[in-house]
Amino acid sequence: MDKITSGATTIAVLGSPDRGSADSLLLQHGAVLFRGLGVDSPAAFHEFVRTFGEPFTNYRHGNSPRVAVQAGVWTSTEYPAEYEISLHNELSYAHRWPSRLFFYCDQAPATGGATPVSDSRAVLAGLTPEVRSRFTSLGVAYLQNLHGGFGLGKSWQDTYETEDRDEVERALAETGAEFRWTDDDELRVRQVRPAVRVHPVTGEDVWFNQAEQWHVSSLPADEAEALLEMASSDEELPLQATFGDGSALGADDLRMVREVAKRNECAFPWERGDVMMIDNLLVMHGRHAYTGNRRILVSMI
Repeated sequence: MDKITSGATTIAVLGSPDRGSADSLLLQHGAVLFRGLGVDSPAAFHEFVRTFGEPFTNYRHGNSPRVAVQAGVWTSTEYPAEYEISLHNELSYAHRWPSRLFFYCDQAPATGGATPVSDSRAVLAGLTPEVRSRFTSLGVAYLQNLHGGFGLGKSWQDTYETEDRDEVERALAETGAEFRWTDDDELRVRQVRPAVRVHPVTGEDVWFNQAEQWHVSSLPADEAEALLEMASSDEELPLQATFGDGSALGADDLRMVREVAKRNECAFPWERGDVMMIDNLLVMHGRHAYTGNRRILVSMI
């Protein structure tokens, strides 16, 4: 077994599909890269994932723009190649999230395009006690303004995979979210979630949220400025995050989260056929900017 290490984050590299070894290494490091196993298609990737559990069959309430390739397999986040996607924990804003994510390289980019990971335990430990205390005690409120078919960001129809308002309301009621419809057929959703969770197997406290990524300051400066000029309040932005009590997230706090996560980032160049499995609570993940044609698929359990 080989390892790729940077900061406090390690990716274990396996050349065999041995589930016992992979499960053990995943709990230790949070990420395992399988290389040279001959996974050569989305269907083969799906079958590989089923070795570890039954994949999700829908991405309901997911905010990332994705395209379904087949049942249980999607493209990774569709976002312009020239931009980086910041480190985050998948669906940490939602009532239900995947325990594991699998990434499959169907086509490697010409340059860049890595899927970095960062140890969530190290991120939590790297914050000052004051910042850690604020997030732990207040949690994070995630605000979504979902348009009804025309506007910025995703529509509520795409987000909830239905045209039926009643079905959307039932789905939201099950999550404990606050929501309301506007006269313009927009859906405004507010969800308060913990910023720190306990891993169900290891018992460790882990940083598990998307406060930094949802906050408008995560966008390129010109885009953030344009959105803030258009919106009269946080709830009019396509996405925004505050502390759970509604108070604003401080710029210094967010800067520290970004710096600590980046400092512990670990990445590798993709090769066609690679599959990386990550524990969604133990590590954050993101995407580097790239050139050329890149096709990374994702599955979740």
